[in-house]
Amino acid sequence: MKLISWNVNGLRACLTKGFLDYFNAQQADLFCLQETKMQPDQAQVDTPGYTQLWNSAVKKGYSGTAVFAKVPPLSARMGLGLEEHDQEGRVITLEYPGFFLVNVYTPNAQRELTRLAYRMRWEEDFRAYLKRLDADRPVVVCGDMNVAHQEIDLKNARANVGNAGFTDEERAQMTKTLESGFVDTFRYLYPDRTGCYSWWSYMFNARKNNAGWRIDYFLVSERVKDRIRDARIDAQVYGSDHCPVVLEIDL
Repeated sequence: MKLISWNVNGLRACLTKGFLDYFNAQQADLFCLQETKMQPDQAQVDTPGYTQLWNSAVKKGYSGTAVFAKVPPLSARMGLGLEEHDQEGRVITLEYPGFFLVNVYTPNAQRELTRLAYRMRWEEDFRAYLKRLDADRPVVVCGDMNVAHQEIDLKNARANVGNAGFTDEERAQMTKTLESGFVDTFRYLYPDRTGCYSWWSYMFNARKNNAGWRIDYFLVSERVKDRIRDARIDAQVYGSDHCPVVLEIDL
């Protein structure tokens, strides 16, 4: 099974930059998007053979997630079931016979960490949600999680200590999630690989210089880690300030 996750930073714009070429070439079983920044009726996204599931923010042009699925799920759930967290279209959960898929766009702590306190509440509630799912069947979690977990996960670690996405608090929350029974699939296969990033600032020629951050993930329940076949970052794919990340797993 092939799963792809991509923060497209505005799907309508990404559609003009080769999105469908990549989508059609990959033929993924599940294709998960974050930061769609649109309602489903604002653009025609032609994906024959796929069921489209959307969770758009109440605020138009902001946030939002979507999943395109070759096999329709048994059920689909939008959000966490908590009003505080369910206004921005950040979570889609699909139920399949052998696993749950959770597509997430984690809130950014923002400049000067103005949203860090909210982010901490989100992390605790989201982790509790994942643990409830995991008690039923294995979980695959993917998306832009807005944190570089280790120093190896960004180019300029020392200069970014304390900045949004690399605060001690955010990194500790990722550690707690992993310790609660989940595996970072990329680091499971490539624990020491450097220079592997999924997001680059549009400023300072960051992508050309590969001065990036790895903040897009596939996590899986620890008990299915031996089924991971490959985890990769398609850094050669443009169209957004993020690139797609890919998981191949037997589920």
